[in-house]
Amino acid sequence: MARDPVCGMDVDPRKAVKAAHKGKAYYFCSERCRDQFTDKQQPASETATDPVCGMIVPVARAAYTTTKDSRTYYFCSKKCHDTFTGKADEITYWRKRLIIAIIFGLPLIYLAMGEWFGLPVPPFRHHALALVQFLLATPIMIASWPFFASGIPALFRRVPNMDTLIAIGTLTAYFWSMVVGVFSLHGKIIGDLYFEIAGILLLFIILGQYLEAITKGRTGEAIKKLLGLQAKTATVIRNKKEIEIPIEDVKVGDLVVVKPGSKISVDGIVVDGYSSVDESMITGESIPVEKKKGDTVIGATLNKTGSFTFKATKVGKDTVLAQIVKLVEEAQASKAPIQQLADKVAYSFVPAVILISILSFVVWTVLGYDPAFSLTAFVAVLIIACPCAIGLATPTAIMVGTGLGAERGILFKNAAALQATRELDIVVFDKTGTLTKGEPELTDILPLGKHSENQILQLAAALEKKSEHPLAEAIVRGAAEKVTIPVIANFSSVPGKGVQGIVTGKRVKLGNRAMMEGLELGNASPHLQRLELQGKTAMLLAVGKEIVGVIAVADTLKDYSAAAVKELQALGKKVILLTGDNERTAQAIAQQVGITEVIAGVLPDEKVEKIKELQKQGKVGMVGDGINDAPALTQADVGIAIGSGTDVAIESGDVVLIKEDLRDVVTAMQISAYTMRKIKQNLFWAFVYNIIGIPVAAGVLYPFTGWLLNPIIAGAAMAFSSVSVVTNSLLMRRFFSSSSETKTI
Repeated sequence: MARDPVCGMDVDPRKAVKAAHKGKAYYFCSERCRDQFTDKQQPASETATDPVCGMIVPVARAAYTTTKDSRTYYFCSKKCHDTFTGKADEITYWRKRLIIAIIFGLPLIYLAMGEWFGLPVPPFRHHALALVQFLLATPIMIASWPFFASGIPALFRRVPNMDTLIAIGTLTAYFWSMVVGVFSLHGKIIGDLYFEIAGILLLFIILGQYLEAITKGRTGEAIKKLLGLQAKTATVIRNKKEIEIPIEDVKVGDLVVVKPGSKISVDGIVVDGYSSVDESMITGESIPVEKKKGDTVIGATLNKTGSFTFKATKVGKDTVLAQIVKLVEEAQASKAPIQQLADKVAYSFVPAVILISILSFVVWTVLGYDPAFSLTAFVAVLIIACPCAIGLATPTAIMVGTGLGAERGILFKNAAALQATRELDIVVFDKTGTLTKGEPELTDILPLGKHSENQILQLAAALEKKSEHPLAEAIVRGAAEKVTIPVIANFSSVPGKGVQGIVTGKRVKLGNRAMMEGLELGNASPHLQRLELQGKTAMLLAVGKEIVGVIAVADTLKDYSAAAVKELQALGKKVILLTGDNERTAQAIAQQVGITEVIAGVLPDEKVEKIKELQKQGKVGMVGDGINDAPALTQADVGIAIGSGTDVAIESGDVVLIKEDLRDVVTAMQISAYTMRKIKQNLFWAFVYNIIGIPVAAGVLYPFTGWLLNPIIAGAAMAFSSVSVVTNSLLMRRFFSSSSETKTI
């Protein structure tokens, strides 16, 4: 049992009225207690967007709420609540009602409009026609019960919604027609019948809801695709036997066997075997990636030809795929700043429409027109207004936009980031691990005497194999691919200078100039200067008392770093390199990628201050991957984290690039610009539709044209306005971005 926090009554949570506040569930004996509680807890002005229909809902008076993943959602009606929570399949829900509406609506349309098209219509007497139309319209009214169940209570809660407009308009027409029908039974005609308007109107509205459900379903295709990538089973080794188990049963530490052509079940590290893996479904990179012992693998990716065994390191909600799905869901549920305008308009929209409809009825009546004429204007105004088109304009485009990014390996963490990315004036890149690979590589082997490149590489690798210096691994790795590394004796390291030892009976030294004290540098000097100006670490190799070669190691550029910088500059963005490295190395890297402004030698906390200074010049985007980049990523207007970087950097970023192709920074800007363009189009047409439609429905054209909008036409227009907004958002799926062709933002 639970206690009602208002009246103190014990209530059964399974049957009680429920509300959520700050992520905690509360249970009440009645809606009255619930409303008293929520009115006290929530500011009267706080609103939320119904995630199903897009209506703006005052938090304090929301009809229904639900909590998912620690986030509370608010709904305008039980219909929207059940659709969101999975209790109702929205498409099936409206299809059933549409079938009923069509069965009884088509005869109603025939009776109402048959004469317009020269079709024979039975010559019913007025009271007989009223009875027939009543029998045809009533089942449609029953099928439309969700509108009434949502709209009327919302009116009494002082939070009228679109269903309120539909309910007032159609119920007025329906009950007015019943009154006219009763009088006609006694031979008195007091006005026209509106049964056909109520019935046909609801038929069009239900058809619109059905089409909207179909189109809205397509906006979430990105999530469905991501969830569909996951493997269903995994082959694990337990008790020295291979067994196939559901993916849900895989545990951290399990050894998982992957065979040719099968999906990788969870994230892990390869412990045995070799293969190439297609990671395009996660990273967007079309070229398969080679995997060997020690390499990481991602769940849901596809193994190609080889076989291997890996140790599971992340399962369930911790896998890369699960995190991507979570990020996309959170982004699609968030609000973009541009939506604030729509929220303010939509919040006051329905009360304003009700007021306009009443005024139109009163004005036409005062001007001497009969009640049927005034009622037509009253109903038309209520029906043509479409707050849902305004409410759906932003969230549907956000859903498709974030989905477009996810499909290309670009994760926008929220709608605000999606909007802000296009507005960046300055893009700041970190160097190590962002523009460069972050792993030193052997770049140059320069013989200075009789020794060949391979001989120099053998001698250097023999020394460095015993070294613990970060650069030693690059030389050993480069040598292992080309030569056999000999054994070394009497190895010793000279801190700050280099290493030395006996190789094949000869004393060999490898290090900087200080290590070669007493030896003649000769023609090695110009090579050293040239390599160092390129930002490389150059080392001298001496055999005995003779310098025989120069070896250089450098952190090499990532593929497409220069192309990304060039495209950003073509878009008019100012590109800056911000790094903790020394000025010479930073300038060398900047020159290679085409960056002209360099800020070097800065510590992590100093990076934040530099970002603040740059923000005085415009909006700043920071691209980084390491722990030392996290403060700057957070300070920037948009932090763009490289997915291969540290968890801290990824958490700090507003946008995450799953693959290491920096051209995705440009693509992210293009998706942002494209999404915002669609949102503005949606809002423009939604506002224009209502600004033009409502006055026309009220009859402002009648004195000049003698034409008054038929409520049936108003209903059709309203039904398809929401569909058109959602369809325009769906057209975003035609988005195309080319790394070789820069689009205008």
